[in-house]
Amino acid sequence: MGNFRFYRRLSLFPGFSLNLSKSGPSLTVGMRGSHLTVGHRGITRTIGIPGTGIYYTSRSGYHSGFHSAHVETPIDPQTQARANTVASLAVLGVALFIVLAIGVMIGSAISH
Repeated sequence: MGNFRFYRRLSLFPGFSLNLSKSGPSLTVGMRGSHLTVGHRGITRTIGIPGTGIYYTSRSGYHSGFHSAHVETPIDPQTQARANTVASLAVLGVALFIVLAIGVMIGSAISH
């Protein structure tokens, strides 16, 4: 039957996107050729040559599986849970700020 997939990118304004997927929300900042994504799995930095398919991606934060070349010192579950909560709140705060800023811009455009 296959797996269910869901992904939606909402362009908030040039250079800022809110990404929604089955695995959770993330925020992308950047432009074509270079961007930074912050989500529940950590920070992903991608740089590439537009139109060629050539790119480099590096991640920091949560890694799993034997495929990960980067080895981190494990931290206790309580500290990891606290860090995950702080990261989620930061993404939520930035998204809320962006939505409020857009609301203010729309409100000022309507009143003029």
